[in-house]
Amino acid sequence: MELYRGRLIDHIQLVVRDLKASRRFYGAAFDVLGIPVGGEAEDYFWADELFVSSVDSRAAQGVLTGRHHLAFQAKDRAMVVAWYKAGLAAGGEDNGAPGERPYHPGYYAAFLLDPDGNNIEAVFHGEAKRSAAAVEISF
Repeated sequence: MELYRGRLIDHIQLVVRDLKASRRFYGAAFDVLGIPVGGEAEDYFWADELFVSSVDSRAAQGVLTGRHHLAFQAKDRAMVVAWYKAGLAAGGEDNGAPGERPYHPGYYAAFLLDPDGNNIEAVFHGEAKRSAAAVEISF
């Protein structure tokens, strides 16, 4: 078994009210970003470091997580725009159209609220070189 993980966050779990609506929203967002859905079952799905489950799942323990902020890396500005449009079409709500932000020079991002009100961002940090694409974990 092999896993591929990003450099900073090991994983995040969101507990949502409507798993089908969240699957539609995140599926559209991940398609644009080139992130495959890694697996799914009746009460959850996951992609890379994000796990999304229904309130009825064993992992959720019957509690909604509330509003969170997640940011996904995009490869360029065009990908941020495409992600934003796909997310809107899949039920996301505008929370900040694509554009430059004052966080650092070159920070270009868009923000959407997912079906549960979580603030989801796609960001391109400008021209830079990655030290590694991912971390490979083998069992």
